Amino acid sequence: MFLELSEIIQQKTGILLSPTTLKRVWGRVHYESSPSISTLNTLAQFIDYKNWRDFKLNANISKPSFFEKKVVPYLSIIVPSAAVLTLVFISLFSMTNLSNADTEKDFSNVVFKSQPVTEGLPNSVVFNFDLDGIESDSIYIQQFWDKTKTIKLYKGQTQATGIYYFPGYFRSKLLVEGKIIKEHDLFIKSNGWSGTLDYDPVPKYFTNKDIFSDQKLSFPKIAFDEITNLKEPIISSFHLIQDFNASGDNISITSKVKSSYSDKWAVCQTLRVVILGSKGAMIIPFTQKGCISDISLLLNDLYLNGKKHDLSNFGVDLSYFRDIAIRVKGKNVTIEVDKELIYSGNYNESIGRFVGIRYRFLGAGEVENLSILNLESNKEIIRQGL
Repeated sequence: MFLELSEIIQQKTGILLSPTTLKRVWGRVHYESSPSISTLNTLAQFIDYKNWRDFKLNANISKPSFFEKKVVPYLSIIVPSAAVLTLVFISLFSMTNLSNADTEKDFSNVVFKSQPVTEGLPNSVVFNFDLDGIESDSIYIQQFWDKTKTIKLYKGQTQATGIYYFPGYFRSKLLVEGKIIKEHDLFIKSNGWSGTLDYDPVPKYFTNKDIFSDQKLSFPKIAFDEITNLKEPIISSFHLIQDFNASGDNISITSKVKSSYSDKWAVCQTLRVVILGSKGAMIIPFTQKGCISDISLLLNDLYLNGKKHDLSNFGVDLSYFRDIAIRVKGKNVTIEVDKELIYSGNYNESIGRFVGIRYRFLGAGEVENLSILNLESNKEIIRQGL
């Protein structure tokens, strides 16, 4: 039961509370301390409150009824519902002394560092850490933004390794009871342009020499033939990941793009242009007009889902080369296709330094005439094929 509850909570909140932690919360395992504030925050988020404080301020809580007193101990048998269990627990616990739970531990002396073992891809990273003084069976390293990509740590452990299959600028986090106590940047560069056929879990790699010729990005015939013979959809990607010494909030990117394959599962000809920053990212999609329901626009903290928003302006026929212009000026984003404005909007949180760009095609595609301009200095930092 507690294993299932742990999985359900992680699916909804993205935060892992171990089965042992949940057993302590429900009194199935003896533990002297009250639940940590991070545990309470996660349980509150699970039932759609912002955090524990929001729950305390806004939840309608009454004293325990006869039902709660007599039936709660057997609720897991009568009603196997994670949400009910969580709501009942935090309703009862909110009337107890929270002084221990609200006290934050000092993790300032915890050591958490990392170092890639090589250049190129794939690349393993060695994490070094000191967990002395941390008493928990829920300690994890989250390798990057994907909250499911974690490494479990154990008492007495001082090293762990993780593997990275794609280049990028990652924010590695050390989590205790679901709370971030330490984090640092991890930069894995592409060494010029690199290409991948994005098989899961291990992609197929292509070097700068394989994909870049005549000032144009395209996959060699052997890769294109492999793509067209696949029965299942696949994404092919071009990556350029390095430190450009420019702000990601003040940059202009122009290029010509084309989808090279539109048969079978690639009929939508979807392209996603990914702009990577040291603190965030943007994902700008283009697809056939009839497929716009399946795309989403991400501008760091702004997210527009095609299921809930009209993204029909991003419906573009990519069967021939189209001029794509993306301009970011002071967190205002404008997007043009063939010099026609299709979108203008703002985001709030800075994406930090500009550290890379990806072109991700459903099937296969081509890119040419790429220009990247630093709008603060008005200097071109990339110019290819113009």
